[in-house]
Amino acid sequence: MEQPNLVLIMTDQLRGDCLGAAGHPDVKTPWLDSLAAGGTLFSNAYSACPSCIPARAALHTGLSQEKHGRVGYQDRVDFRYPHTLAGELSKAGYYTQCVGKMHVHPLRNLMGFHHVELHDGYLHAYRRPDTPWYESQKVADDYFYWLKNEKGISADVTDTGMECNSWMSRPWIYDEMSHPTNWVSTRAIDFLRRRDRSRPFFLMASYLRPHPPFDAPQYYFDLYRDKKLRPPFVGTWEDSEELKAYGRIYDSSTGPSDPELVRQAQIGYYACITHLDHQIGRLLQELTEQGLTENTVILFTSDHGEELCDHHLFRKSRPYQGSCHIPLILSGPRFFTGARPGQICSRLAELRDILPTLLDLAGAPTPPETDGKSLLPAAAAPLDPDRAVRKWLHGEHTLDGDSCHFIVTETDKYIWYSRTGREQYFDLMADPHEQTDRMGDPSCRERIDLLRARLIKALSSREEGFVRNGRLITGKPVQTLLEHSLLRG
Repeated sequence: MEQPNLVLIMTDQLRGDCLGAAGHPDVKTPWLDSLAAGGTLFSNAYSACPSCIPARAALHTGLSQEKHGRVGYQDRVDFRYPHTLAGELSKAGYYTQCVGKMHVHPLRNLMGFHHVELHDGYLHAYRRPDTPWYESQKVADDYFYWLKNEKGISADVTDTGMECNSWMSRPWIYDEMSHPTNWVSTRAIDFLRRRDRSRPFFLMASYLRPHPPFDAPQYYFDLYRDKKLRPPFVGTWEDSEELKAYGRIYDSSTGPSDPELVRQAQIGYYACITHLDHQIGRLLQELTEQGLTENTVILFTSDHGEELCDHHLFRKSRPYQGSCHIPLILSGPRFFTGARPGQICSRLAELRDILPTLLDLAGAPTPPETDGKSLLPAAAAPLDPDRAVRKWLHGEHTLDGDSCHFIVTETDKYIWYSRTGREQYFDLMADPHEQTDRMGDPSCRERIDLLRARLIKALSSREEGFVRNGRLITGKPVQTLLEHSLLRG
């Protein structure tokens, strides 16, 4: 069988439930819904370490966080891995290109791609006065370099007054085609024009939005401004003290305490999603116009989600669904994917599965150290329990006093905060938005013990010393990088 062209559409900070195809009552995503209608929507896809850098390490390497070594967010640590997704596809004969966000170090690290047109979004670590000239975002980032040529040397995405981790929102102030979301589509389409047509291609179109700043063009804000929006999910277990303390800070991890600002954050987030959807539509239309749909497979996903004020929380890195549950759609001709169009697969998937899935489609061998599994068997038989990708997934994130680990299955989730010892348990089938913590429910004790035992197994050999004599040890110092990744870097 011929090798299909492969298109990986990556977004940043898109919740798993924020698609029309996923049943969201407010946000509109007609192009992504069309992809799902023509393929498989994986309803239980997760980011095991839900922030930009560790999530992308899993995507590019197919490794668990225990192996790639990034268990929290830390900039400026080299990405040096013997096998990468683009590198393996290049070996298999693919012409490989990334447009948009990589978020690796050094900034111009190709990670196996033949070429990268880079836009990482606003990264504080690469804008400091001591940053080498060639590593400065204003030079090394292709979009920022282009924007300054187009709009003037002082032009920046911060001209809106928005900040890259803030819940504030307002429309884009320049023309729509100069927005970074449009830029990624424009440059991805240009790749299709100039590609080497004698070879199959792998294109990664990697978008920044809906990661803040929430700055979609005015048209998209207008779509949501007068709508009655579903409020954030708040249950019976949350503590509002942090919200009271930090809810007036522009980039607080709680989100705003002012209900109107909460609504503005929702409007801005949904506006960015629909804008993103329409720009993905530009790329999909170009694939159609070039006659590529019959031999191209598209995989759509995000690096992590966005709490969006659920449980008085904002941003990511937390163990809750808004943060770690991600969208994942595999769409393409059935003779490549083996899947019936329009189906939903509830098997437990993770970002590490993308590398083996795309290598499987390419007919290329998977590196032996890979932790991920190809999703093609599950897509071909989504109701067959024997095709399960995994029975459970260990996730984690270093976050100071809120550093946490979780075990998630297709039906439930157990959470352990390693610094404090706090535990939580949620029945995701009955309570998909985690509004009732059933940790103290006697009827759940046996199930909680089982999931805790799985976490103990996952952490038993960790260098931090989280387990001793078969028990979880609270209060151990945490780190964002495991020792072997420091040695590699």
